[in-house]
Amino acid sequence: MKKIMNLYDDLNWENADDYFKGTKRKILRDENGSRTVLLKLPKGFYMAPHSHIVSEQHLVLEGEYISNDKNYPAGSYQIFSPGDEHGPFESKNGALILVVWDPLKTK
Repeated sequence: MKKIMNLYDDLNWENADDYFKGTKRKILRDENGSRTVLLKLPKGFYMAPHSHIVSEQHLVLEGEYISNDKNYPAGSYQIFSPGDEHGPFESKNGALILVVWDPLKTK
């Protein structure tokens, strides 16, 4: 039976200690080099530019963030190919982001 998880409830959140202080995460999938995570960004969130060896997708569910002087409000989607530098990311008021990492080639 597949695991069912509510994206918006208060269950299964944990501190995301490898992110900006106060960031929370809910791991939805973590298998075979693929990962799907909800990130709850706190007010004042900041992350420096970086890259990954896998593709990364962002879907802003609530709030907004700024990256490279461009605003990404709720409903915004981005995909980054492996090796693409992306960021910095900032969120003045916080946000809820669905992040998917997969070993897929996007180009």
